[in-house]
Amino acid sequence: MPQVVFLPHEILCPEGAVLDVEIGANLLEIALEEGIEIEHACEMSCACTTCHVIIREGFRSLETADELEEDLLDKAWGLEPESRLSCQVVVQSEDLMID
Repeated sequence: MPQVVFLPHEILCPEGAVLDVEIGANLLEIALEEGIEIEHACEMSCACTTCHVIIREGFRSLETADELEEDLLDKAWGLEPESRLSCQVVVQSEDLMID
């Protein structure tokens, strides 16, 4: 069972969080279930960039972002090579570290 580590964030998750999750789980849904209120203005329909996160570890284990997600990420503030929209991330077998 992979772990998802949310690094501390002064507003969303001051203490950080380490979660054991099922393979195939959606990253944004995991966060919301744990009370980590990542904004998601489009209600997880891949139509905005408000749920943008940076995958600090485990990025290469994820399925490649599709063209729509890539186009949206190009508009995201603070874009990094390991940026993803959390509503589109499906946990695989490797642990993830999220910033």
